[in-house]
Amino acid sequence: MLRRIMATVMGTVIVAAGAVTGGGIAQAEDTATKQYPLAPTFLDGIGMELANPGGSAPGSNDWSCEPSDEHPEPVVLVHGTMANRQDNWAYLSPLLANEGYCVFALTYGNYPELPWPFSAVGGLKPMEQSAVELAAFVDRVLDVTGAEKVSLVGHSQGTLMPTYYLNRLGGSTEVRNLISLAPLWDGSHAFLLEATFSLFGQAGLRDELEQLVATVGCGACPQVLAGSQWFRDLHADGVYAPGVQYTNIISRYDELVLPHTSGYREADNATNFVLQDHCEADWAEHVAIVNDPVAAAVVLNALDPDNPRPVPCVSVPPFTGWSPTAPPR
Repeated sequence: MLRRIMATVMGTVIVAAGAVTGGGIAQAEDTATKQYPLAPTFLDGIGMELANPGGSAPGSNDWSCEPSDEHPEPVVLVHGTMANRQDNWAYLSPLLANEGYCVFALTYGNYPELPWPFSAVGGLKPMEQSAVELAAFVDRVLDVTGAEKVSLVGHSQGTLMPTYYLNRLGGSTEVRNLISLAPLWDGSHAFLLEATFSLFGQAGLRDELEQLVATVGCGACPQVLAGSQWFRDLHADGVYAPGVQYTNIISRYDELVLPHTSGYREADNATNFVLQDHCEADWAEHVAIVNDPVAAAVVLNALDPDNPRPVPCVSVPPFTGWSPTAPPR
């Protein structure tokens, strides 16, 4: 059933993306230092996947990249549920590469044995399995680049799944930062799904329902809901790993992280940034946040806190985002 739903969703997305890919991709302003094109909307990223199935976002996965003295730590991008390394990062990947970072991105939790486009749908497997994939990918990045640590930039499930890697698989020794776009440290209450699972829990059947959902292809889906065993274990461990710096970038209009304050968590090694507290004109929600120049500037400042830049305030529409240019230097 889930795979039929995925087919319908992908078909809808493909039609929508086809309508916008002819609109072009905004070029960065200074071609002398910004060589990669920036995808202004999330749909442009999907268009890239259509044009180059299974590919990588511009600026990412150049395994010959050597970290510079200014940016000695590679950046690893971790996508969200039902996304992948290309469509999720068609804006932030080239932006970071144009800033001089070595950028890498993986597709995790997918079923590569399936035909495309189903093989391109990531973030489906249980997050414990995906964390093992992330650990292996980070090890490869460190081995190839010679860096001591990486910084992670995650979106949605890509903010949550890495905590298993950091807390349970020793990743805290290999990661300097976890910068989270639309994090959900207390789980989601979206679309009454959490309430449904809670009702099954009251009947002693929540574990059985989670296992049923996992068997039809999405083991991560029930894990991200508030009250899941995943969150009980996470809170027992402690959300934040010592030695890692956390930045939470939150949208008040997030339709999946409900309430949006689920992404807000205080700690000495954490910074919380609510987009609309800084810029009321920013309507980016759960999807558009990855194509949002306001959020992108916060990411850049988190990666390089010794050289902060102004965080702009621009009007950003929901669902697609709009990032025609890089944030100001």
